[in-house]
Amino acid sequence: MGEEVEAQEFSRADRTHHRERVRRNLDVFARMLREARFDTDDPMTGLEMELNLVDEAEDPALKNAEALEAIADPAFQTELGQFNIEINVPPAKLREGGLTTFEATLRRSLNDAEEKSAAVGAHMVMIGILPTLAEGHMTLDSLSANPRYKLLSEQILDARGEDITISIDGVERLRTTADSIVPEAACTSTQFHVQTSPEMFAEYWNASQAIAAVQLAVAANSPYLLGKELWRETRIPLFEQATDTRSEELQAQGVRPRVWFGERWINSVFDLFEENVRYFPALLPVSDDEDPLAVLESGGTPKLAELRLHNGTVYRWNRPVYDIADGVPHLRVENRLLAAGPTVADTMANAAFYFGLVRALAERERPLWSQMSFSAAEENFHVAARHGIDAQVYWPGVGQVRATELVLRRLLPLAREGLQSWGAAEDEIDRLLGIIEQRCLLGVNGAEWFVGRVRAEGGRERFAALRAALRDYRERMHTNEPVHTWE
Repeated sequence: MGEEVEAQEFSRADRTHHRERVRRNLDVFARMLREARFDTDDPMTGLEMELNLVDEAEDPALKNAEALEAIADPAFQTELGQFNIEINVPPAKLREGGLTTFEATLRRSLNDAEEKSAAVGAHMVMIGILPTLAEGHMTLDSLSANPRYKLLSEQILDARGEDITISIDGVERLRTTADSIVPEAACTSTQFHVQTSPEMFAEYWNASQAIAAVQLAVAANSPYLLGKELWRETRIPLFEQATDTRSEELQAQGVRPRVWFGERWINSVFDLFEENVRYFPALLPVSDDEDPLAVLESGGTPKLAELRLHNGTVYRWNRPVYDIADGVPHLRVENRLLAAGPTVADTMANAAFYFGLVRALAERERPLWSQMSFSAAEENFHVAARHGIDAQVYWPGVGQVRATELVLRRLLPLAREGLQSWGAAEDEIDRLLGIIEQRCLLGVNGAEWFVGRVRAEGGRERFAALRAALRDYRERMHTNEPVHTWE
């Protein structure tokens, strides 16, 4: 969830001072880009995963503090809801077996954490939205104890001036309201990180935007919310609404949402940071003592603390990241639109597909985005979130096409090419892209399996059916057999 902040109140002077600080950060960032001060050698990839916690009855377990204490591993951290935790996997180079390393690290860490957290009555689930969440869990009491989360909730509700409305029309219809940002906690994700040079950042970000819909189509895993069957990736509309600081009047005026696909292809990473500063007021106007220009001119690396904190409260599906490792700054694209699961193997297949495809498209001589309007990419994104593996999307040179057909005929060969460019091993490529291929051939991803399993319960009460399906899901999750092989 970003930088830690303490509970506090903000005055008008705080906000004015913070705005000046953010703009000064932005100026220093622009100078750093001009002076080529970034680590661009041998780029790394990274992975973070958010998880849900359930009790023995498959209901949400509001026990992340107890679970984290039992796990006692700094790789695991708190998340927004008490029924969430997050694991951060050390970055790796794909040419050094990074995909296999990610998978082995995840499996080992999750198995160990599950054993320890189970002792306090909390079992981990890799799924985008916990299907057994009920209205009673959507209260301020479900927020984690970290002061940042309560403060963020207060700032979003204050900016909005009214309760948050959740309204989603899918297979069924959901209407509800919330007096906090707890509904956001229902949206757990996997984040893939790709380090890139400033010169290539725009290509990697534009490519990530162009393929976002296809990623969602093949990996959707969030079909239920509060007992309703909605979109195949319900996290998308839920997150867009749960963190919306705009009243209905501001929405009607065209004010931009904080959960944002964007509105144009970019030419530089600076475009994204500059848009974030220009369009969005600070939610957490916390100021640092650092003088970034003095640090830069003395040969150091400025933290740009205000810019980074502000960037963390503008929720782009593909987010730009400025970070520092061993005193050297670098840039990453954070691809944050997919749910975790259903298994570690499925998650790693999603990672391989993304890492390979984004590199192949970023390095093509003729950019894909020069042949495709940005609005078409955004429309594809929401169509894929709604329909999942049955989605039809627009693609240059093809027109409207089933996402699965597009993947099988065109995108899997590109993903293979990109992974080979990264230096990934052929056996890794064959196994992981083979999972994506089988999902497309069989028409099965996490969302499709879960909906089918719930419907197989017949006329049983919905939450009873969801608990039964989730119990089966968890058992199969631990086998690490990909979801397309599940009965």
